[in-house]
Amino acid sequence: MEAQRIGVIAGGGQFPCLIVKEAQRRGREVTVVGLKGLASDQLQKLTPDRTHWVEVGEFDKLINILKKNGISQAMMAGKISHSLVYQRVKIDHRLQAILKELKDRKTDSLLRGIADALSREGIQVVDSTTFLSHYLVLPGILSERAPTPEEMEDISFGRQIAREVARLDIGQTVVVKDKAVIAVEGMEGTDELIRRGGKIGGKGVVVVKVSKPQQDMRFDVPVVGLNTIETMAEAGASALAVDAGKTLFFDKEKLLSKANQENITIIALS
Repeated sequence: MEAQRIGVIAGGGQFPCLIVKEAQRRGREVTVVGLKGLASDQLQKLTPDRTHWVEVGEFDKLINILKKNGISQAMMAGKISHSLVYQRVKIDHRLQAILKELKDRKTDSLLRGIADALSREGIQVVDSTTFLSHYLVLPGILSERAPTPEEMEDISFGRQIAREVARLDIGQTVVVKDKAVIAVEGMEGTDELIRRGGKIGGKGVVVVKVSKPQQDMRFDVPVVGLNTIETMAEAGASALAVDAGKTLFFDKEKLLSKANQENITIIALS
């Protein structure tokens, strides 16, 4: 990526903040467009003169900000709940036109539609992990405790199911126990899925998160953070399996410390 200026379209969580910090460390000039009510206030501190705010449905304003700041490459990062499509969000004419063109409103369809619209305006959406490849987890057992044979059986079973769910672009995470599917991720997101899975399956459920078969690294990259492990602990989950090389681990030291404290095993599989 050659452009010295980079745009960050920021949703919730720390993902956008980490991108901004690393881009600045590498000498890039960053313009942030934060989604109101989702993006962190910390972004304003990181780029006080180049942080702009838009409502979720203000796509025309978003494009104009990026173009005015000379942005030809941008990253989309952070949580944006897919369920917003069904909430009372005021959508401008530009975004309405994109929604009308979509064959369906699956996550990938929606994000690709937005990326294509940006591309037509001369703004290329690039790999969201470009500056954060060192956060992509490597293969192996990451926790102190290795999975038990029973947990590995559930992980193997869960991966097959999760891959099919991901292929259909429904979600990327499943909760399983005793080779039975307890819960499948929908629009509610991973944390709510884990809570639901824990309520149904009780102590010892296994969480399996995968990348999509044709994972577009520009958006919707699987992320695990400290909150994921805290939610697993609350739900009584005993194991987490992810795809190595395709999953971002944030706050890794704190995350693993919490996992070890709660006797949760974590494994990254190729």
